Amino acid sequence: AVAAVAARSGLCCTASMAKSKFEYVRDFEADDTCLPNCWIVVRVDGRNFHRFSEQHDFKKPNDDRALNLMTKCAQSVMQELEDIAIAYGQSDEYSFVFKKKSRWFKRRASKFMTHVVSQFSSSYVFYWKDYFKDQQLLYPPGFDGRIVLYPSNQNLKDYLSWRQADCHINNLYNTVFWMLVQRSGLTPMQAQDRLQGTLAGDKNEILFSEFNINYNNEPLMYRKGTVLIWQKINEVVTKKIKPPKEVEEKEVEVTRTRTKVVPLHCDIIGDQFWEEYPEILAEDS
Repeated sequence: AVAAVAARSGLCCTASMAKSKFEYVRDFEADDTCLPNCWIVVRVDGRNFHRFSEQHDFKKPNDDRALNLMTKCAQSVMQELEDIAIAYGQSDEYSFVFKKKSRWFKRRASKFMTHVVSQFSSSYVFYWKDYFKDQQLLYPPGFDGRIVLYPSNQNLKDYLSWRQADCHINNLYNTVFWMLVQRSGLTPMQAQDRLQGTLAGDKNEILFSEFNINYNNEPLMYRKGTVLIWQKINEVVTKKIKPPKEVEEKEVEVTRTRTKVVPLHCDIIGDQFWEEYPEILAEDS
């Protein structure tokens, strides 16, 4: 027993000496603390997803399975990191907005980014089979991340508006492009040449006159992307209770209020969304 104590004491002493001798290497770590009182936005993007989507037979121009899987991954991130006030996603990207006063990870940028990207990537692999039931995952997808700080509410709203405008521009182009390829028989190069220099009105006219498609009737998820917010939801659950003076348990329905991550497909460029959900930008949020 004495020998064991001595051995433990020796290990402790050695560890202490090692710490004092080598811990100077921590001084090489860069200080990446995010500025205080700024919205912290982490954007996740698919890496080489054009190739990934082709090899996994994604439907063009939009694949509901892929879009819903992205949203599921984003919900997983928000449920794991509850300091996220709002998220916005389209195509193969998702932006996560951390609260201005968040103290998570001591506001270290590297921690925010790596936690979000790793949770998102692992969720994509984990939930793949739930959305692509007949399509095997051929290889692990890759995602990269970046972090940007926005000091004002208007800066943040303009950022999210920029991403939604990008969603509209890309989706309108892709919708026309794939109609020309799939229904008019053009090659991708010919379709690209046909659309070169066209404006939004021109693309809408092609869709309507040649394919009888009113772009405004396309699903909102395609045109507007997906917004994720926290909402209180009433859920009815069945619970077993044992009433007084009774022998057997009874099942009763109980309503519980839970805060969940809810997907919306709506416009966030105008004021209506922010007036309807003022708590997102509240200072004490």
